[in-house]
Amino acid sequence: MSCILHIETSTDVCSVAVSEDGACIFHKEDHAGPNHGVMLGVFVDEALSFTDNHAIPFDAVAVSCGPGSYTGLRIGVSMAKGVCYARDLKLLAVPTLELLCVPLLLREELPEDALLCPMIDARRMEVYAGVYDRALRPVRPVGADVVDADTYREFLDEHPVYFFGNGARKCMEAIHHPNAHFIAGVEPLAKYMMPLAEKRMMDERWEDVAYFVPFYLKDFVAKMPKKLI
Repeated sequence: MSCILHIETSTDVCSVAVSEDGACIFHKEDHAGPNHGVMLGVFVDEALSFTDNHAIPFDAVAVSCGPGSYTGLRIGVSMAKGVCYARDLKLLAVPTLELLCVPLLLREELPEDALLCPMIDARRMEVYAGVYDRALRPVRPVGADVVDADTYREFLDEHPVYFFGNGARKCMEAIHHPNAHFIAGVEPLAKYMMPLAEKRMMDERWEDVAYFVPFYLKDFVAKMPKKLI
């Protein structure tokens, strides 16, 4: 049995959820943001009150670890650490790009050989992206891409590739391959963190609460070669 508090603040959406034994029993979302500084504390307080009122003890806190917004991730991780310290809980980190894949896998009928390409918007025609198979095994290392018609051709020539996330919209103008599929409305939300967090808990992939730092997109962009910026 396990109960996990999930916090997701990597994009403009602020969301919090609670899962117990693999089922989501509480969730709150704010899509009018970015309002993380205002809404996250309210949502977490409501989640803690909900579990306390039902006498459900937490086992861990899971937080989205990026890449994503500097401000959003900083607020989310600070809140997660605060709850861990206050309640003596362990910390789990869920990669944002993997999290983006979960709602797509839940709601779409995908071909067996489909590849998933979640994208976080960087700047201009740059995105931070990964390529995964349906089991979320990495097919290509996560990294920065300057998107043009040939960026993902090696995958598109062999597989249907599904592009989604807040970086995918601008890529529609550059990628016209018949195997390219663009899925709108896919967001990283706390209520989808459960399977990834549970897997990390089973594998005992805990983070050091004192020293854990998320992957800020701004830090990644700053390290990109000048020719890409």
